[in-house]
Amino acid sequence: MFLQCGSFNLNLSRALVMGIVNVTPDSFYDGGHHAQRHAALLHAHQLIEEGVDILDIGGESSRPGANPISVDEELDRIMPVIEGLRGVPVPLSVDTCKPEVMRFVLSAGVSMINDINALQHPDALMAVVKSNAAVCLMHRPYPDQSIQQPHYGDVVAEVYQFLHERILFTQTAGIARERILIDPGFGFGKSLVHNLSLLRYLDKFSDLGIPLLVGMSRKSMLGAITGHGVDGRIHASVAAALLAVLKGASVVRVHDVRATVDALRVLNAVREMDL
Repeated sequence: MFLQCGSFNLNLSRALVMGIVNVTPDSFYDGGHHAQRHAALLHAHQLIEEGVDILDIGGESSRPGANPISVDEELDRIMPVIEGLRGVPVPLSVDTCKPEVMRFVLSAGVSMINDINALQHPDALMAVVKSNAAVCLMHRPYPDQSIQQPHYGDVVAEVYQFLHERILFTQTAGIARERILIDPGFGFGKSLVHNLSLLRYLDKFSDLGIPLLVGMSRKSMLGAITGHGVDGRIHASVAAALLAVLKGASVVRVHDVRATVDALRVLNAVREMDL
């Protein structure tokens, strides 16, 4: 299976690592660490050296309670980084839900849009349709009020159905299956029990026939399990990423690239013995 990602054609025969580059002052883990262009570029190049397959650049925090920012402010944060990474050997993804931002970064050569709203805004859908970029469609409850007290009859079935509908909708609009990723949205409007249910039954999403992206890195669900603060969750994050890959994830979105790459190398070495 391959993912068309702008000018890149990514081989998904092994799981890929998407490294997070947050150009924000308020992200839950690394807010402010790489908010300036120079620091963000240094971090991005370090992730490339560590073996990252995709860089995911974000200019607006999606953590609960984060203050929204304008289109201009988001572009002011991310465009200097995108321009500074022009020509790197891995595709650039932008984590945004604003159609105006999508259009601008796609015109600048970005290879993927990572949209927590799953292209539900018609202008967002059209922005991606007119490109050759990949897109990640994520599940989160709508409206936002349900995030505080999430309720599901069957979280796995409901997330599955939502993603199935979004896949069909985006395909009908003109986005080929080879350009689509799906994300069950760990931590977005889901309790610990909901998150664990999704992880336990993650392999069910393979029935959709679309590569699965999973992001659990450093999230509060891991803190609830281990009792560790965000700075002490690297081991839990790597374990969660490895479990996700064993359950069928094609891409894991992480803060700790080197540790995740090494863990996946061990897994791949064992798997390749059977070939």
